[in-house]
Amino acid sequence: MEMVLAQLPALLKLCVSVLIFAIGLGSSLGDLTYLWRRPALLLRSVLAMYVLVPLAAFAFARFLPLAPGVKAALLVLAASAGAPLLPRKLSKLGGGAYPFSLVVLSSLLAIVLVPAWVELLARYFDRDIELTSRTVAIVIGQAFLAPLVAGMALRPLNPAFFERTSDLLMKGAGMVLALGGLLLLVANWKLLPQLQGPGMLALVSFMVVALAIGHTLGGPTEDDRTALAIACATRHVGLAVLVAATFPGIRTIAVVVAYSIASLLVSLPYLAWRRRMSAAG
Repeated sequence: MEMVLAQLPALLKLCVSVLIFAIGLGSSLGDLTYLWRRPALLLRSVLAMYVLVPLAAFAFARFLPLAPGVKAALLVLAASAGAPLLPRKLSKLGGGAYPFSLVVLSSLLAIVLVPAWVELLARYFDRDIELTSRTVAIVIGQAFLAPLVAGMALRPLNPAFFERTSDLLMKGAGMVLALGGLLLLVANWKLLPQLQGPGMLALVSFMVVALAIGHTLGGPTEDDRTALAIACATRHVGLAVLVAATFPGIRTIAVVVAYSIASLLVSLPYLAWRRRMSAAG
């Protein structure tokens, strides 16, 4: 069991890479440019993810009587926008090109914006810390852009075949990722008592607010509202780990476990509600 747990981080990273590769297999160049052809939706998306959600996190940290570690976790997660698995989460809702285009845009923006947020966090915590755009670009390039581009490059060779392959890979890797996430929670069960009470309530409340921001700014199209809501409430775990690791005293694994629990508590009921609304409409 200990050997499995030791290899778990590498397995989870591999599953994420396979999922992103599968997303690339099922996506076209038209999907990639979807947001750029809709400037109003693009501006609302950037405003929601990179302005309003971080401001909400700062408001939580500033005005609520939270422990320093909880404040740090909130602000680290706020800086880590751009969930790479968003298209998979929304696949059953028929989210279409918008989630894919949004993920690519947010990943590219993160190269510039995440270091800027880290600089603000360093001032907030009175720390002398620097995270360069090059470091963020390497993380995003290796974990997201490389498998995505590889998948998209293969797709034109046989679109029908790779479309089916994409579905199979997403289902298989998704199951392994879910099992790995469960093992991560079980292996770190001792952290769970630390996540109860005001800290966990604040984290869940923050994600509910983020969800509401995205749902409100998503516009008149229901699928777009759902996609932006989930994008605002779902964080890029890889970036969160990178940001948390730059701040001494922040327990990275605690941030990941807390995020995983809060994400399940918030995203699953919302997606279930949106599926019912979609089916009824």
